[in-house]
Amino acid sequence: MIAGVSWVWWVGFHAVVAAVLLADSFLPGHRRESRHAQAFVWVGIAGLVLAAAGFACWIAVAQGRQPAIEFTAGYMIETSLSIDNLFVFMVLFQGFRISPQRQHKALMWGVWGAFVLRALFIAAGISLLRRFEWVTWVFGLFLLYMAWRLVRGGSAHAAIPEWIVRLQPAKGSLLPVILAVEFTDLLFATDSIPAILSITHNPFVAYTSNVMAILGLRSLYFALSGMLERFRNLHYGLGAILAFTALKMLAARWIDVPATISLVVIGVILAVCAVMTARDRATPVSKDRSPGTPAGTKGPREQES
Repeated sequence: MIAGVSWVWWVGFHAVVAAVLLADSFLPGHRRESRHAQAFVWVGIAGLVLAAAGFACWIAVAQGRQPAIEFTAGYMIETSLSIDNLFVFMVLFQGFRISPQRQHKALMWGVWGAFVLRALFIAAGISLLRRFEWVTWVFGLFLLYMAWRLVRGGSAHAAIPEWIVRLQPAKGSLLPVILAVEFTDLLFATDSIPAILSITHNPFVAYTSNVMAILGLRSLYFALSGMLERFRNLHYGLGAILAFTALKMLAARWIDVPATISLVVIGVILAVCAVMTARDRATPVSKDRSPGTPAGTKGPREQES
């Protein structure tokens, strides 16, 4: 027995997780080798959601209805709270100019590291997380600084300070990116782990709900990145999301922002970006003006007159 649960359950669960990660690594959606990449990604997300639902049913049969409800609630909360992570990862990967193929590899290592970190935090409880509380202030201010640089520079690459980019020990090394992913997950865990432990004190339920939610993050990341690539002026939206995330972290001691509110704010920001993109595409281009000429600039014939 480990934490009140048979070791067979622990081994079986991690065997399933390893199998899911192995199958996920072969999805063509992550490598952008297929014209239907987005369809494969969404199929992967649906499969992981069904796997979580099936696991909840298994818990209900083996341990009872209450642990199954706690698992489902923990899974939904962790997934909702992890949306912020995805946009930070997006800025990091674009800032370091990491290709989609290598993003998949970086996220793979990030997922394994997240498993270990979440297990340690759940085992130690909230007391260990409180020791990192001051770091969240530093990280929040840094995110706010990144948001300002992103909007000012017009691209995610401008959001990452040059001295951080230079930390790459060799051309194309993923080590700084993986460390940044792990550090980001570590700090965002200061929100998600207390939320899970407020629902259940069962270590197995708390850990498995976290892991199942993290499993879906990679597919969800690629689904979002594929959709957002079509948005013009995306840097404004990402900057607004980073600023919102930073302010939420800085004010966490006084204001508790529910996950539903965060999702609504992010949804509104992305909707505004979509409207701006649609408006830009619908704006006709003058025959006397080249497509790359700003709207307020006269064309060649207008200047001659």
